[in-house]
Amino acid sequence: MMRFFLTRLFLFILCCIGANGFGSMGTISAAFGEKGFFCAIDASGNQDVICWTKNTTLPESSSAAVDSSSSGRSAYFSNIGAMAALSGGEGFLCGILANNSRAFCWSSIYSGLNLVPVIYQATAYSYIAAGKNHVCAIRGSYYSDHHSGTTDCWDIVKGSNDSLTSTESSDFYDQSISNLVFNQVVSGEGFSCGGVREGGIACWGPGSASLGVSSVSMNYEALASGRTSVCGILEDSKETECWGSGNHSFSHPPIGTKFVSLTAGANHFCGIREDNHAVECWGSINSSSIPNGGSGYMAIASSDFTTCGIREGDLVLDCWFVNGTSPPEYDPPLELCSPGVCSPGSCNFGEFVFNASVLNEPDLMNLCFRKDLKICLSCGSNCSEGFFLSSPCTENTGRVCTACSLCQNSTCWAGCGMHPSTQKQWHHMRKLLIIVSCSGLGFLLILFSCLFIPCMILWKKEEGSKKQFKSGIGKPELETDVASDSYLSPTKATCPGPAQVFRLSELKDATNGFKEFNELGRGSYGFVYKAVLPDGIQVAVKRANAATIIHTTSRDFEKELEILCSARRCNIVNLLGYCSEMGERLLVYEYMPHGTLHDHLHGGLSPLDWQLRLKIAMQAAKGLEYLHMEAQPPIVHRDIKSSNILLDSEWGARVADFGLLTANDTGDMKSDVHSFGTVLLEILSGRKAYDRDSNPPNIIEWAVPLIKQGKAAAILDRYTALPRNVEPLLKLADIAELTVRENPSERPTMSEVANCLEHILKDG
Repeated sequence: MMRFFLTRLFLFILCCIGANGFGSMGTISAAFGEKGFFCAIDASGNQDVICWTKNTTLPESSSAAVDSSSSGRSAYFSNIGAMAALSGGEGFLCGILANNSRAFCWSSIYSGLNLVPVIYQATAYSYIAAGKNHVCAIRGSYYSDHHSGTTDCWDIVKGSNDSLTSTESSDFYDQSISNLVFNQVVSGEGFSCGGVREGGIACWGPGSASLGVSSVSMNYEALASGRTSVCGILEDSKETECWGSGNHSFSHPPIGTKFVSLTAGANHFCGIREDNHAVECWGSINSSSIPNGGSGYMAIASSDFTTCGIREGDLVLDCWFVNGTSPPEYDPPLELCSPGVCSPGSCNFGEFVFNASVLNEPDLMNLCFRKDLKICLSCGSNCSEGFFLSSPCTENTGRVCTACSLCQNSTCWAGCGMHPSTQKQWHHMRKLLIIVSCSGLGFLLILFSCLFIPCMILWKKEEGSKKQFKSGIGKPELETDVASDSYLSPTKATCPGPAQVFRLSELKDATNGFKEFNELGRGSYGFVYKAVLPDGIQVAVKRANAATIIHTTSRDFEKELEILCSARRCNIVNLLGYCSEMGERLLVYEYMPHGTLHDHLHGGLSPLDWQLRLKIAMQAAKGLEYLHMEAQPPIVHRDIKSSNILLDSEWGARVADFGLLTANDTGDMKSDVHSFGTVLLEILSGRKAYDRDSNPPNIIEWAVPLIKQGKAAAILDRYTALPRNVEPLLKLADIAELTVRENPSERPTMSEVANCLEHILKDG
C-alpha cells in the first residue's frame, strides 16, 4: 500500500509541473546569459524541440533545421530526438530523451555534441535540472513507476572560445545526500535542492548553506530556483514559500495566493495561479507588462529578464519583458507547443486529461510520441477579470471562460461583477433591438427612406436600353412572367436571439464527430459541417483550423464573438452560438438548406429565374448595407463573392462569412461595393467571376465595355428564359457598371445600391 502511495505521489508531482525557470524542468525552458535562448517541446506528437533566440537567427554553425516560415527565429533540433522534458542553465539546455530516458545537453551553437559526460550518457533519468554551470539528475526511467531516486551531477565548463564541455563534478558530490531518494530536483548558482520522498527539502553544493532550507520538513508539489534562491509550492495549501541568501524582494511571494507551477529569472519569480491560470510575478518586475485577462497559461519559463508562456486557449507561445518597459527580447515562433509533460498512469484529483483533438489537426491524435501516454493538467476553478466561468472542469475537459460582454442571463451576472437589475435592463433592451431590427416596422422605415435617395443617375440610359432590347434580344414571349408577392418581400425567416455557449462534446455528437460526410465546405478559416442539435434543429458549425488559431489570439476571438453576437439581421447568416473549449474555435450558424448562390449559378443546382435573381440581389445588398451602416462597429466584409451569399429555406439571400473585419474608413467599404458589383454581373450573365475558358476570362473586362456601349442585353444569361419586361435587368446592369468602377469615389454606397435594387424589384 505504501509503495502504491509513493508511486502515485511521484506521478502527481511529475504531472503537476508545467513550468520551469533556472534549474527546474518542464516542456518549455530558457538558457540564461548572453548566449541565452528559449526552447519548447512542440505539439506535433513527435515531441521535437523548437528553439528561438534574442531577435536573431540561430548561428550558422548550428546543425538545427531553421524554420524560415515562422519569423526566422526558430529551429527544430530534429536530430536530437524526441524530448520528454527540458531544463535550462547558462548558455545551454538539457533534456531527457523520450525514447530511452537518457540525458542530453546542448548549447546554442549546437553541432550534434552531447554535453553530458560519457560516463552518464547511458544512464536513464527521471528528472533533470540545469544550474548556472552544473547539472543534477535523478536516476530512474522517466516513464517507469519505479525509480531509485539517487542523483548524479556534472559540470558544464566554458572554454576560451565560449565553447562548452562537461566533466564529472566534485563540488556537487555530497555523501550526506547520497542515500536520499528524491522525487524532483532544481539547480541554481552553486547549489542544487531536491524534494525528499520522505518529506522536506535537502540542498547541496558550495552555495547551499546560505539558502537556509536545512530545517524544512514540509512536502512541496513543485520547486523552482533562481540564481540564489528557491521557492516551492506547498502540497497541502498550494501557497508558496521561498528561501535564499539576503533579503531579496523576489524571495517574498504573494501571501494567500495558490499556484500550480513556478519559474524564476535573475531577480524575479513568476507562477501560474491555481484558480484562473493567470500569471502573477514578484520581485524586480514591471507589473504592467504581465499579461492579464484573456487566456491563461499552461506552462511558463523565464530567462534573466523575459518570461515566455504556452497559452491554455490555443497552445501558442507568448513572451513578455518582466523588467522594465522594453519589448520582449525573445520573439517566439508561431508554433503550437506541448502544455505539459507526457506521463503514464491516470490523472489525479483536480486534473484533467488534455485532448489533442482540440488542435483541429486531422493527422494529430496525440501530443505524446507514445499512445499510452497522456498529459495531465491542473484544473482551473475561476476565470480572469472580464470573463465568467461558463463550464466547470471535468476529467477530460478544462474549464471554459467566456467574455462578460457575452453574458446573457443571471448565471453569469455575479461572476462579471454586475448588479442583476442592470443586467436585466441591458438584456431586455438587447432583445428589443434585435426584434426591431428584423421587424416589419424597421423594413418600412428603410423602404420609406429610399424615396429620398435619387436613383435617376442610374437610369440615365433607359431609352437606349429599350432600343437595344428590341434589336438585340429576340422575342420576349420566352417567359410567362408570373410575379408573386413573395418576390417583393424580404425573407420571412425569424431572426435568432442572443448566442448561446455550446459544449464541445455536444457539437461533436451533432456533427457525427466532425466526419467528412457532414462537411458542407472548407475555406481559409477551416471546415464547415452540417449538424443536428438534440432538439432536431439543423445548424452549420464552422471549425477553425490550427493556422487560424495560431494567427488569432484569444482576445481577438472574443472581440469577433462580440461583433458576431451583436450583428443580427434577416439578410445575414446569424450566429446562433459558439464553443471555445480547450483551444477549439467553433462557431454555430443558421443552416441554409438551399446552398450558395454560386452553386445555383455555376455549380449545377436548380437554375434561378430572373425574379428570384433580382430578389437575391436586393436582399444581399440589404445585408451588406446593414453591415456597413447599422452594425456596431461597422463591418467591412472584404470577401464578397457568390459563394458567400447563401439561400435559406424560403430562398432568401443571406450574407455569410463576415467576422473580425471592421471598417477604418469609407474607402474600405467601397471595396465591398466593387466585389458586390462582380456578383451582380454573375447574376446577370450566369458567368463565373473568372472563367479561363472565356475571352477575356475576367467578367468585368468582358461585361463593362458592353454595358457602356449600350449593349447590356448581350450579357444576359441565355440559358434562362427572359421576362416580358427586361428593363429591370438592364437597370441592374447599369448599377453593376457603377459599382465596379476603378475609382472608388465614383462607386455608389451600399445604401444607394440597396435602395435602387429595392425600387427595381418593386417596379419590375
